[in-house]
Amino acid sequence: MAILRNKEINGMGKDALYTKLYELKKELAKIRSQISLGTVPENPGRVKEIRRTIARIATFMNLNPSKSVKEVKKQTG
Repeated sequence: MAILRNKEINGMGKDALYTKLYELKKELAKIRSQISLGTVPENPGRVKEIRRTIARIATFMNLNPSKSVKEVKKQTG
């Protein structure tokens, strides 16, 4: 099940997309740290969902030049 569908991404503003992308990257880092420590995450399939949603958002931002992913990469590291 997708976290955000394409219709939802199209309807979001620039700031909302940046915020959601930041939250998803933060959650992914948290889950990956749990995995590296040897604990089993609550929902292992969530990693795949998060990665795909990040890719959806990045693709949408690349298609719309006014919403650039480079700015998000600078903010999130």
